[in-house]
Amino acid sequence: MSSSKSKLQTLGLRTWIEIDRKAIAHNFKTFRKLVPKETKLLAVVKSNAYGHNLTEFAEEAARLGADMLGVDSLVEALALRKAHITTPILVLGYTLPELYPEAHARNVAITVSSWEALRGAARAGARQPLTIHLKVDTGMHRQGFLLGDLPKIVAFLERNRAKVHLGGLYTHFAGAKDPDDRAYTIEQLQEFFMWRDALVKAGFSPIVHAGATAGMLLYPEAHFDMVRVGIGMYGVWPSDAAKKKLHKALIFTPVLSWKAMVSEVKKIPKGSSVGYDRTHRVKRDTILAVCPVGYWHGYPRALSSKGSVLLRGKRAPVLGRVSMDMIVVDVTGIVGVRVGDEVTLIGTNGREYISADGVAKAAGTSAYELLTRLNPLIRRIYQ
Repeated sequence: MSSSKSKLQTLGLRTWIEIDRKAIAHNFKTFRKLVPKETKLLAVVKSNAYGHNLTEFAEEAARLGADMLGVDSLVEALALRKAHITTPILVLGYTLPELYPEAHARNVAITVSSWEALRGAARAGARQPLTIHLKVDTGMHRQGFLLGDLPKIVAFLERNRAKVHLGGLYTHFAGAKDPDDRAYTIEQLQEFFMWRDALVKAGFSPIVHAGATAGMLLYPEAHFDMVRVGIGMYGVWPSDAAKKKLHKALIFTPVLSWKAMVSEVKKIPKGSSVGYDRTHRVKRDTILAVCPVGYWHGYPRALSSKGSVLLRGKRAPVLGRVSMDMIVVDVTGIVGVRVGDEVTLIGTNGREYISADGVAKAAGTSAYELLTRLNPLIRRIYQ
């Protein structure tokens, strides 16, 4: 994108997020090549597409050929339908039973992971069968039916074929991100095979899926009929261990950059304190730049006197507390900083780069949490 067009798009914005369409396409094609042609690819766009904007990212994924979209709630699913996205959708999280008819009417499949939900699905499907994906708990011990439920589940589904359409069967791995600790994931797979085999024997033909980003990368035997790609689609590795094992063979491109601007510049004398509670004192005469972003926007308070941003191609450390709506950075060694300069919180600026992973680690959290907590009111600019 030309610099003049970029400036027009950011005119009037104090902070914004840039989304790289080419990076999305690169990551999608990389994952698509890793699975057989007959294996479907579900693009996980839940939680506002991991902070990347639900509808716009889903549109990109659909355009690239995603076979299904995974969302957290029916609210997200309906937002996609309102945006005229017709790709099949699976709600991965809990759906209130009173919303089952609306899910059916909008051609949205729901996850069923408890007896209460399964019985509710049968009631809702009295006129037309409701499409569900049965989630089974093979060791995550979160959502899902336990193995002891298997005979009763099969019997229930056989009795209610006219009311419940078993569109899918899936599980979720607890520790697939660690390639050096495979035993537990293999145990989960073996238990999952029992579910699949029993349902197939009973005459059902669900879309079988188990591998999320880490699972599909590290366990080809878990590709089944479909894979669910979340964090990897956004160009972020699911774990350091997975990256260490596979980075020479695979390249993922981060999709998101987070920018802001300098709103004020001032010089303070040696010994002055900065910010709430006076937690930081400068050891020299210091030039400060104020940036109008804070923990309300998603910049972690844990980065107080620990984080850094990029400005004019150089790093500027955060001084003092991260406030609700502002941070203060040290620009003493950066020549010519002025109001209106672009600041990079995540992304590239000159030859310097700050990754989402790097910011998350400095804050003591994960890139998953950091990205999904980026304020949804911040404009996402797809380019």
